[in-house]
Amino acid sequence: MTAPTPQARPASIAAPHRVRVMIVDDHPMVAEGIEALLDSYDDLQVVGTLGNGADAVAAVEQLSPDVVLLDLNMPKVGGLAATEMILERRPGTRILILSMHDSPEYIATALRHGAMGYVLKDVPTEEIKVAIDTVMQGRRYLCTGAEASLTPATADGREPLTSREQTILLLLAEGRANKEVALALDISVRTVETHRKNIKRKLGISTTAGLTRYALEHGVLQGTGQ
Repeated sequence: MTAPTPQARPASIAAPHRVRVMIVDDHPMVAEGIEALLDSYDDLQVVGTLGNGADAVAAVEQLSPDVVLLDLNMPKVGGLAATEMILERRPGTRILILSMHDSPEYIATALRHGAMGYVLKDVPTEEIKVAIDTVMQGRRYLCTGAEASLTPATADGREPLTSREQTILLLLAEGRANKEVALALDISVRTVETHRKNIKRKLGISTTAGLTRYALEHGVLQGTGQ
């Protein structure tokens, strides 16, 4: 009796990569709504839902997200500071800001801090999926409202603040003296003074009170969660 010829087993098909997403928002209802939306897509996996930037920074290496959906205004550590710290720990992470603020300063500052996208919270929820797909392709994503809001800021010819200048502006707006800023950032007082002059020149502001007012009006203080 002839033994049956063994049948070749079909080659195993590798499961498609699921994009790992971490949601960071201090409003539980918002976070839960986004999580429910993303769970409906087979190519996405929500690996964590956290309520503040400090927890996100602490968990990012363990959870290894591909994309972090990050609110700007949060307790402990706000979105801008969290963006920098997450990218220090996992440089390849895509940061996608979710915010209700559409001012050019918020958007431009988030992009300068390393965010790859900015989505307003009042967009249709399906747009969040489009934003995730876009940043995963290595391209910047701005929702329609955010992009329209950013245009006047880029068209007025004003030189933008660097990330370091934004940080120094925050500290100055909190009422810290040059020496305190230098100590906090481990730089010289002369360097702080130079940055301070550059900030005033770029913003067209001549007084410390004016810097504080600018920081309050343009979301620098709120945007960092301080």
